[in-house]
Amino acid sequence: MMKVYADPITVNCRKVLAGLDLLGAPYELVHVDYFKGEQKSPAYLAINPNASIPALVDGDLELWESNAMLQYAADRVGNEEAYPRDLKLRADINRWLLWESSSWFPSCYVFLVENCVKPLLGSQADPAVLDAQAGQFHKLAGILDRRLSDRTWVAGTRGPTIADIALAAPMHLHGWQKLPIADHPNLSRWLFDGVEQLPCWKKTWVGEGFITRKAEAAA
Repeated sequence: MMKVYADPITVNCRKVLAGLDLLGAPYELVHVDYFKGEQKSPAYLAINPNASIPALVDGDLELWESNAMLQYAADRVGNEEAYPRDLKLRADINRWLLWESSSWFPSCYVFLVENCVKPLLGSQADPAVLDAQAGQFHKLAGILDRRLSDRTWVAGTRGPTIADIALAAPMHLHGWQKLPIADHPNLSRWLFDGVEQLPCWKKTWVGEGFITRKAEAAA
């Protein structure tokens, strides 16, 4: 069975856990506490020298990069609905996975750091940083919004693919992040009425303060 080293509160860890659930891929979760810095431990660095989470281990394969994990897991379990083998569909999905990691995630992450992480650590959001990022965010959100103008899911498939999970993950705390998504109705509809209604997304819920349902119930 695959082992996933992750802290379910983070963007990319939630992406992988929700994606694996969508795929129906069994795995064992090995918790790596992000705020305690356990991703910097020698044992973990031997798996992922980037000191970032998540990481996936399957036999002698040690894999990092969250989108690569979803691609691998989809092929491993043979889920062709969430990651079709059709050459053009797969190229399209791969394009969105690369765009997410190179452009979309970094933009959304600015809002996460400023509005979520800084206040949690006793600091304050920097309005200048947020203002400087706003134009880039709206540019990228507009690209995604236009893509979703005539389709339910990003790849135009009958159901969600790993691209939908990957693209939603950087927005997973959108309210707390104060992401300005109201100007993008197709994106909002896809997120609220589509992704957030998926069982795999509800199962991996994360709330303000970086809490999970399990932690919330135990409080």
